[in-house]
Amino acid sequence: MVKVVKSTVLYVPVEAVWDVLRDFNGHDEWHPAVADSVIDRGQPSDKVGCVRRFHLADGAELREQLLTLSDADMAFSYCLLETPVPLLNYVAHVRLAPVTDEDWTFWHWESRFDTPPGREVELHDMVAENIYQGGFDAIRAHLEAA
Repeated sequence: MVKVVKSTVLYVPVEAVWDVLRDFNGHDEWHPAVADSVIDRGQPSDKVGCVRRFHLADGAELREQLLTLSDADMAFSYCLLETPVPLLNYVAHVRLAPVTDEDWTFWHWESRFDTPPGREVELHDMVAENIYQGGFDAIRAHLEAA
């Protein structure tokens, strides 16, 4: 099993980051890898169990399901249902926390998944850099510039 753990500090209040991240269907507004996204069956994007179907910039289609969402904890988890990339049994967790001495945000993002033999390092690095670091950088540009 592969585990990816990344974290960062954003120089904006935690509530501003949570307002963006808690929208499970809003990642096409800020993540550079996501071209478009829709919630299946017209469900609300904050309903646990909802499924988002989205396309990457290269046209690949993925489906992910929201497993948990807590406004009190500023955290959510989700899993991959369908993906062209062999990230098997993929489950991810996102958690925000205030950095109180400066009114900043600590963002923790982690996942666990299986891969075909021999692809562990490749797929770990792809998730860590293209998805997580790319997301951190995009949110930073999206919120800190405002």
